[in-house]
Amino acid sequence: MMEQVGENIKLARKRRSLTATQVAERAGIDRSTLYQIEKGNPGVAMGSYFNVLRVLGLQNDMLKLAADDEFGRRLQDLKLMGK
Repeated sequence: MMEQVGENIKLARKRRSLTATQVAERAGIDRSTLYQIEKGNPGVAMGSYFNVLRVLGLQNDMLKLAADDEFGRRLQDLKLMGK
């Protein structure tokens, strides 16, 4: 899954005709960190991912993470039905 996230970030950067150096500088991270993000490395801090998304204008995508907790709602419904 993280590999797909990294690929999507890389594609978004290229679609905007931004170099890796430009994005890294604007995000306040090293070029090597951006490389790891674009590879989908799960060891990179979420803050770094967020900064890159912000530079690309995609920061609202972070709000979509775990936004729809379908499994949690089902568990809650089962618990409520048991009472």
